[in-house]
Amino acid sequence: MKRSVRRWWRWLSVLILAAAVLAGISAWRIASYAPLVTAGHYDCAIVLGAALVNDEPSPVFEGRLEHALELYRQGRVGTLLLTGGRATPTAHAESECALRYLTELGVPQDRIRIEDRSHTTHENLIEAKRVMQENSWSNAVIVSDPYHLSRAMMMAKDLQLHAVASGTPTSRYRSWISKAPFLAREVLFSGLYRVIGK
Repeated sequence: MKRSVRRWWRWLSVLILAAAVLAGISAWRIASYAPLVTAGHYDCAIVLGAALVNDEPSPVFEGRLEHALELYRQGRVGTLLLTGGRATPTAHAESECALRYLTELGVPQDRIRIEDRSHTTHENLIEAKRVMQENSWSNAVIVSDPYHLSRAMMMAKDLQLHAVASGTPTSRYRSWISKAPFLAREVLFSGLYRVIGK
């Protein structure tokens, strides 16, 4: 009995060590994935949704919107495609509040498109692809926080969405106190996506 228990603990230790190694490799890949668009022109910038605070973009969402705005002003993208639905049926959609935010900064409304159905990163990209097809757009820049982009680009590839990525240089996640939970979350969600495809 004691021998079988030791054997069980030995296999459990191996599995835990293997899981830790895989998580470490995934974390390194996510943390080192931070491309920037420095050349070329794209049909749109897909801004991945984020939370609202009192119907205003949260600091995280604001950082994504500001970066997309900079790409637009540089002439890198022709249109800003805002994603994000409603947290509740009576709430404002993330994309609607983002639209208001950008128009107040001077972006012409005809240079902005929104979708208000999605609630996850995967849904953001599915709905963004639908809007792109409706407008006959062929390529895009996906805008989000750097740690979010590895998973987003994995999804975009699976959806056959022709896109490049650009991480926000002003991400709220600057110190390791704020970065660590976000990175751990992305390691978990990336692993889940590889298993269940969502």
